[in-house]
Amino acid sequence: MTSPEPPIRPQLAVSGVIFRDGKVLLVRRARSPGKGFYSLPGGRVEFGETLHTALHREIDEETGLKVEILGLAGWREVLPTGPGGGHYLIMTFAARWASREPHLNDEHDDFKWLAPEEIGDLKVTGGLHEVIAAARRLV
Repeated sequence: MTSPEPPIRPQLAVSGVIFRDGKVLLVRRARSPGKGFYSLPGGRVEFGETLHTALHREIDEETGLKVEILGLAGWREVLPTGPGGGHYLIMTFAARWASREPHLNDEHDDFKWLAPEEIGDLKVTGGLHEVIAAARRLV
């Protein structure tokens, strides 16, 4: 079996800064790119899907949570190096936890609810502190 060809265009993706009682949900990536790093739940937007629909779907698939989307917190362009590479434009939204407890799929192997100031030296993906600060202003 051959590996699929990498995309030839940038991929549109979404992620969510989910707030609950002043804390943010971080999930640890279980595979590359970014294996072992804590980040935000999210993923690729499918053709014909709105950004909000994609975010609700991705958060549900990855964590089982239901959220209320508050607004766009920012965006980030990511060009991973190494095998697989890629080119992603990630639209990050502030969201508020609405119901359910986290139940991770196989894309993640740990989660933490942390106040933004508690993240400290945790191994996180690039730009995470900045986008959390931007999202916090929307809550």
